[in-house]
Amino acid sequence: MSPAEEEKSLPLPERWPRASKFALSACAAAVAELVTFPLDLTKTRLQVQGEAAVHRNGAAAGQAVPYRGMLRTAAGIVQEEGLRKLWQGATPAVYRHIVYSGVRMVAYEHLRDSVLGRSEDESFPLWKAVVGGMSAGAIGQFFASPTDLVKVQMQMEGKRKLEGKPLRFRGVHHAFMKILSEGGIRGLWAGWVPNVQRAALVNMGDLTTYDSVKHFLLLNTPLVDNSVTHSVASCCSGLVAAVLGTPADVVKTRIMNQPRDKQGRGLLYNSSTDCLIQTVQSEGFMSLYKGFIPTWMRMAPWSLVFWLTYEQIRRICGVSSF
Repeated sequence: MSPAEEEKSLPLPERWPRASKFALSACAAAVAELVTFPLDLTKTRLQVQGEAAVHRNGAAAGQAVPYRGMLRTAAGIVQEEGLRKLWQGATPAVYRHIVYSGVRMVAYEHLRDSVLGRSEDESFPLWKAVVGGMSAGAIGQFFASPTDLVKVQMQMEGKRKLEGKPLRFRGVHHAFMKILSEGGIRGLWAGWVPNVQRAALVNMGDLTTYDSVKHFLLLNTPLVDNSVTHSVASCCSGLVAAVLGTPADVVKTRIMNQPRDKQGRGLLYNSSTDCLIQTVQSEGFMSLYKGFIPTWMRMAPWSLVFWLTYEQIRRICGVSSF
């Protein structure tokens, strides 16, 4: 058998390992995103409540801020806008995770196995895991930033309707085209700096924690590479990711949701640093943790669903465990 014929006879994951891992992680991420999306919508609504810069610019004059908490905010969305609105913006969110999760998972494994390198006992030092996780998250989020922008803005459409404001978008395609026509290519990457910063922090919590906890358990406890180990590691990763990523997530949401001029420049904040300073000065440090509970309650099950699905899909498709 010739080398070409031998290569064709190999299973698909062995012939195109990176493309296969991209597709598998994208499938797992899509499942996790659809299951937990209502918590993401609730978190986004909470993060823009009481935004001091909006009131200073007169955009919300005379409007009361409905500080209702996570459960009452979710219930209010259902009562005022309908049950289906809990999944408003889910389509660009799935698009985002197909790109984001696919790129970050492939990038992290490549950095871990080929660039940074494991130790001789197959362990991966924590500092290398931190570098790999932050780098992979930043790369993945940069490519996925336009879809994240559309998701955030579509999530706020229901609130705009209740406030008597005209809806900005008719759908995902219209949102992309409108943002592109108003701000150009640069407009699609509005808020990419805090977006990438958040993704780096989240993945330092998610990828780094999951990989480190999982292999620590395998090397130092009687646990084996199964669903129990995956569940413990994913629960730890969800908590750490929420703690590290929520402040950057608040800044990202506010920058992406702010009104813009014809050149695509924000009218409320000049940069992510300006947004951070204004938020802390006007609303206090803890305002950076607005939406933390739904963020954590989403990240924990998201991590659990994603990692369990991803590990099982890899096993079924004959790809080695993460």
